[in-house]
Amino acid sequence: MDKERKKDLTQGSVVKTMLLFAGPMIMGNMLQQLYNIADTLIVGRALGPDALAAVGSAYTLMTFLTSILIGLCMGSGAAFSYYYGKKDRGKMKDSMCIAFVWIGSIAVILNLLVLVFLKKILWLLQIPGELLGMMEQYTGMVFWGICFVFLYNYFAYLLRAVGNSVVPLYFLGSTAVLNVVLDILFVVGLHWGIRGAAAATVISQAVSGIGIALYTWLKEPELHVAREEICLGRDTVREIIHFSVSASVQQSVMNFGILMVQGLVNSFGAAVMAAFAAGVKIDTFAYMPAQEFGNAFSLFISQNYGAGEKERVRKGAKGALCVSMLFCILISAIVFLSAEYLLLLFVSPADTQIIRIGAQYLRIEGAFYWGIGVLFLLYGYYRGMNRPEISLVLTILSLGTRVLLAYALAPVPAIGVVGIWSAIPIGWILADAAGLFYMKRIRVNEG
Repeated sequence: MDKERKKDLTQGSVVKTMLLFAGPMIMGNMLQQLYNIADTLIVGRALGPDALAAVGSAYTLMTFLTSILIGLCMGSGAAFSYYYGKKDRGKMKDSMCIAFVWIGSIAVILNLLVLVFLKKILWLLQIPGELLGMMEQYTGMVFWGICFVFLYNYFAYLLRAVGNSVVPLYFLGSTAVLNVVLDILFVVGLHWGIRGAAAATVISQAVSGIGIALYTWLKEPELHVAREEICLGRDTVREIIHFSVSASVQQSVMNFGILMVQGLVNSFGAAVMAAFAAGVKIDTFAYMPAQEFGNAFSLFISQNYGAGEKERVRKGAKGALCVSMLFCILISAIVFLSAEYLLLLFVSPADTQIIRIGAQYLRIEGAFYWGIGVLFLLYGYYRGMNRPEISLVLTILSLGTRVLLAYALAPVPAIGVVGIWSAIPIGWILADAAGLFYMKRIRVNEG
């Protein structure tokens, strides 16, 4: 593997090492979110508020489904990183084979299930009648990219696990640009409408998935697994399933909760749907660096935990908390003060109702980004310390609170959608408190 692209996370300055490793991951995801924003902007401006609402709702559904695969790849990546830090190349290669077959099979099954039950899924989401046709068109095409999402994320987390966070950035960045170009060509130039946006997404996913797989095969010989090297031990199978399923359930539970909230939002009509779609794009882009920093932090913890570097784990946790809090406070101020201007990227100034509702959402969320920043670090910490089930418990606590409060408060006439918006940061803060309390108990017990 090229030395300049590879970082040993068990050596050097703790905070500097984490930031240098996290930098490409953050930049890659920023490019991905910029694509998502550009996609929403093109659809909203070229096809109108109804198309924006349909694509936004479909995006939430797609995020939930792909989160199952991303979680499996993320959990497997933590296992790869652990074995890499431990310098156990035999178990690492075994886990690579097991994870590829295991996650690939789930990707195929998931793709088939979604396409067969698409109409029932859309009915459960309470899609308004005027948007149902567009939702069917968009989702019917975009879900063909699920297997490519698996390919990209499997190889991206494999490369990151061995300290290479640069190459996944190259593929993610180039295909994000490709996606925007194809969006403009298909939607604006060829007037393919909402199907054009879906086609652009699938083509770009295929390029990134196949491209990074070919790169790994051609350029990373130490990650090749010869047939005679494979030894599928029962313990390794159990460990991969434990790591991957715990992370996947955490990710899917998190996004299932968001999907349930989306269903509640949909019941308030197209204006609230459009405001929520635009607000979530801004929201996600705003705190995405904190999320990717949490993922990088997880791999840092995994390698150092595998190498027995307990002091680096402690220093890493303290340093990561300071970095994340500073970033979240800064971004909170920006979003809070400029909510209306940010929304104008997606909707016309004439859509005053959508802007008012979206700004209300952003100001409530934006004031509490520090809560989600701490939560991302807690997820990463417990995955890296081989306790992914704790991350799952925190997710259930956060999302359970969010969903229960949203459904309890939204029907109250004096509260309405404000209840949905307010439930989200309350869930973050409760999960933070539980995660920090448990972390303190672990440290006390370990002396």
